[in-house]
Amino acid sequence: MKNLARPLTAAALFAVLALTACSTPTAGNAPSSSAPDSSSAAATPTHSSGPFGDFTDAAEACATISQQATGASLLPLSAAQGKTEELEQFKTELGKTAERVPDSLKADFEKLNKIAVAGLSDQTVFSSGQFRDAMAPVTRWVAANCK
Repeated sequence: MKNLARPLTAAALFAVLALTACSTPTAGNAPSSSAPDSSSAAATPTHSSGPFGDFTDAAEACATISQQATGASLLPLSAAQGKTEELEQFKTELGKTAERVPDSLKADFEKLNKIAVAGLSDQTVFSSGQFRDAMAPVTRWVAANCK
């Protein structure tokens, strides 16, 4: 149980950091045409095109990327609780988000996705710092683009 506590503590810490780094997008970053649509995360992903990828605006990009990164840090907790259906759904959503993020974040988010999913079967991903290292560029992007 002690081996599981360290990664879960680290995951909770990353979740808090990711959530506090993004509250609302900065003014002028992208035109704001409407409030984010929660169903858009389930839309068929296409190739990133603008400064906020395939998201309609900065608000949607910031909210979705922050939420998905935070959720990635909580994957071990869901796995430990045996929430298989929720886990599979989140893994699918995380993969879709990786396809929609801006080009400047695409490789980093795909790496975070890969490492987070690997952490489900290998807890050393969290205890060794691999997850922290993969989360860092995503957190920096959120801090720089979402205020």
